[in-house]
Amino acid sequence: MKYSERISSMQSSPIRKLVPMANKAKAKGIKVYHLNIGQPDIKTPKVFFDAVKSFDNEVLEYAVSQGLPELITSLQKYYTTYGMSFESDEILITNGGSEALLFAIMATCDPGDNILVPEPFYTNYNGFSQSINVCITPITTKAEDGFHLPKKDKIQSLINPKTKAILLSNPGNPTGTVYTKEELYIIAEIAKENDLWIISDEVYREFVYDGLEYTSFGNIKEVEDRVIIIDSVSKRYSACGARIGSIASKNRNLIVEILKLCQGRLCISTLDQIGSTKLYQIPKSYFDEVNKEYKNRRDVLYNELMKVEGVICKKPTGAFYILAKLPVENAEDFVIWMLTDFNKDGETVMACPAEGFYATPGLGKDEIRLAYILKEEDLHRASVLLKEGLETYLQLKKENKL
Repeated sequence: MKYSERISSMQSSPIRKLVPMANKAKAKGIKVYHLNIGQPDIKTPKVFFDAVKSFDNEVLEYAVSQGLPELITSLQKYYTTYGMSFESDEILITNGGSEALLFAIMATCDPGDNILVPEPFYTNYNGFSQSINVCITPITTKAEDGFHLPKKDKIQSLINPKTKAILLSNPGNPTGTVYTKEELYIIAEIAKENDLWIISDEVYREFVYDGLEYTSFGNIKEVEDRVIIIDSVSKRYSACGARIGSIASKNRNLIVEILKLCQGRLCISTLDQIGSTKLYQIPKSYFDEVNKEYKNRRDVLYNELMKVEGVICKKPTGAFYILAKLPVENAEDFVIWMLTDFNKDGETVMACPAEGFYATPGLGKDEIRLAYILKEEDLHRASVLLKEGLETYLQLKKENKL
């Protein structure tokens, strides 16, 4: 039987494809510290579970396709804390941020169109685009520059008649980069001058460190008719399994069009929406302690990485990821070796090869992404193991034993 070209051309997740090797290591009794996936260990706020437990309807009915009104109301109030104002008919609830991204691309692009995306980028941007025959045109950024955007004319040069949108994550996944206000205004200018949509993935909005100021595209009045904001409770409230995301846009005609897709998939889980309604009612002060914890974790991991000669990495200022360039030819080989050949006192680390976060062939081959989502004690141990593993790997390479 023949499969569609659409599914055959879609890349596998670089974040998950090495999991079988990790499982083999565990089967041998080796403890694996997972730095490969952004699954926080921060406790999900209890209000989520309490809300679900208090549900006492006799029938679990379809929810409305747009999303529960009470959840949308909670989101409206949440956005006001960031200086954004959305009416109830300017927000749609989705099956996680993933569906929000897919629907946004589907609503703005036809098959054969392309979107500009700073690379490295969240791998599913490529997967979602490929699945609907839309291409990514990469805006290449570099570790040496902290993965900040290139000059305006460089970005402009990538636009062609088939370019329909600019998609970016702020703060960035996998880079941890927080774009400056000046960078956002450059993107806004480009979008307006070239009649492009801006798909702004802001699921890590709260996770900004070192006193940096965060700006949302939703704060730029001049482009509000072309901005599509993607959000999610997954990382924000450590509720990845809830699968509650959203789309917000001041362009009501766009919302009406995307609602057709929402109606086609019927509705979102009622219970998860009920729990998420309470999450969005949590005071902003909740993030004070969470951010402090992530900042400490970042510093632990970054400081250990910087002890290895040849590692290139600017300290990330947002999200909970570090993308590091290693003094190796092939980072995936190193990651696999850590799972199959290295352990210390029965413990090892799983990282994520970064090549799959790029659209440009060959880029990222010597880079890894690390998620600092473990408690500080475990992260410190994982950091030491990673450092010692990398030093051992480099020595074996030097001695031609690998």
